[in-house]
Amino acid sequence: MTAQSARPERSGPETASVMDVSPFKPSLVKAVFRDVTPMHVSRSAAWAAASVTRTVLTEIIDGARRAAAAEGRKKLTPGDLLSAIDRNVELEVGGKWYDHSPTFQGLTGVLYDAEGVIVPSRKRSRSRKPSAVVGAHRFEAGVKKLLRSQRATAVRAMVRDLDGIASVFLTDLARDAAMVVREGGGKRFGTVTPVMSGEPAPPPFPKDSLPALSARRGDRRTIGRDDILAATTMQLFGGNLRQQALTDATQGWFLTT
Repeated sequence: MTAQSARPERSGPETASVMDVSPFKPSLVKAVFRDVTPMHVSRSAAWAAASVTRTVLTEIIDGARRAAAAEGRKKLTPGDLLSAIDRNVELEVGGKWYDHSPTFQGLTGVLYDAEGVIVPSRKRSRSRKPSAVVGAHRFEAGVKKLLRSQRATAVRAMVRDLDGIASVFLTDLARDAAMVVREGGGKRFGTVTPVMSGEPAPPPFPKDSLPALSARRGDRRTIGRDDILAATTMQLFGGNLRQQALTDATQGWFLTT
């Protein structure tokens, strides 16, 4: 997959307003976190994680809608998902889902033996503890609600892939947030300064100013909103998507309090 030029700014009905209630409820977010860590998840952290996940899925759906529109279609298919990721590498998230989805077969590599015969993948053992993939069905209602908010329709296989990507992404976000808490937050991972929409991004902090900003607020048993923001910077490697996710997470929380 190759990255192309930056995508156009979202506008019109394609954009989900931060004032909309997130389709991924805080109770669902906390359930995912419980599968990953025994740490307490604050209310603001749950809202932030839900908002970040919503932003990521919205961007993927928007990219898929553009791909479908280019072919004169309205209903989204898995092929549109591949086209969206190919056009914008920022959307390549939830990577662990790719090995479980027929949509991505052949894109993650096929293993051959010495005689050129395909080596079948190992059978997955059933775990008593739900994994991100096993629990993907929990996101179906939220995905469908998000599609409706974007005035989009999708075939069942596309909904399945969006379910899986959301589940794996949020699970990875939970793991990174827990790690941030254990490692002391900004002391190791730096600080995050989201901006409100319409405002210019702040200049980066000078390296010599980071020690003064490294102290993490809160205890080592609670995941807070800042921990989610730090984890977001780890999951989204850069560009417009990461900044939009950070901004939406901050604005969404202020609008719900």
